[in-house]
Amino acid sequence: MENKIQEMLDHAVKMGINDVHILPDKSSYIVYFRVPSGLQRMNTLSMEMGERYIAHFKYLANMDIGERRKPQSGSCQFQLKNQSVELRISTISNYLFQESMVMRILYDQERQNEETMQVFFPDDYKVLKRLLNYRNGLILFSGPVGSGKTTTIYHLLREKYDQEPLQVITMEDPVEIKEPKFLQAEVNEKAGLSYELLIKQSLRHHPDILVIGEIRDEETAKMVIRSALTGHLVLATIHAKECTGVIERLLELGVSHQQLKQSLIGVVSQRLINKYCPLCQGACSIYCHLYKMTQKKALLFEILTDHDLKIIMEKQGGSQTFTSLNVKLRKAYGYGYITEKDFKNYQLF
Repeated sequence: MENKIQEMLDHAVKMGINDVHILPDKSSYIVYFRVPSGLQRMNTLSMEMGERYIAHFKYLANMDIGERRKPQSGSCQFQLKNQSVELRISTISNYLFQESMVMRILYDQERQNEETMQVFFPDDYKVLKRLLNYRNGLILFSGPVGSGKTTTIYHLLREKYDQEPLQVITMEDPVEIKEPKFLQAEVNEKAGLSYELLIKQSLRHHPDILVIGEIRDEETAKMVIRSALTGHLVLATIHAKECTGVIERLLELGVSHQQLKQSLIGVVSQRLINKYCPLCQGACSIYCHLYKMTQKKALLFEILTDHDLKIIMEKQGGSQTFTSLNVKLRKAYGYGYITEKDFKNYQLF
């Protein structure tokens, strides 16, 4: 069984997968990999084997193997053939007490550092770098799970730090990318370490930049706004479909229009999509290899800032230069960077 598990995770890492799902079916377990377009079915296990897989990972993560009714979470290091990965594991049971499990794969630091930021349109990334020149204010990132929000933030911060060493404090649940240059704190609800408490404590360390892993509730939203209004540059993630949805989400969490106008300097919605050679869609492997245009995942950004942000927040009339995610997708499809299938899958309706 250990060899089968090794093969499964080796395959996932080769594909660059972040999430592996082991889910019960009527009489079996199904192994899925989460790809940009959704869940991709990879393997079928017998009910007994699926339970053994889950029990094995629970044992590695110091979780209670005998407890199958309550949700559990844990983490462990897993050694593959060429590298080690950290696994964040979560289990939950259905009404028949059949457990399902999701594993988040956190790749080793060496791989994280070697990765370069791949984007569809480089000018968009220049806009993001410009936003980090502000000394205070709030920059929000949104996008689906696995769309690279945390990776984008860390790339921006590392480039900024190389230009100008700053006091950067991050608060995450969990810390996904380890960076010794920054002061990184991890949320632990069981130990009483909430986002609210960590934000309050971090402000006493006079940070130049604060990173909040996720705005989940009203209290966290208010603390993030307060931090931005007290002279700090704050970067945070929040779940919303697109940029205008981010503003609506903050209003739902009790943030006032006035607070948004005084603090918000940029909103980013992003997607991580397979990018192909525009000449052959990856069919001509020799040409693609020579010109380093093999298929790779790249980021597509929707960015709301400056004049356009002001117009939307104040609900004023006026011309906008804002380019929506759908328009960016149409442009990437027109250039031949993405397939018709991805173009349709990622469109917002």
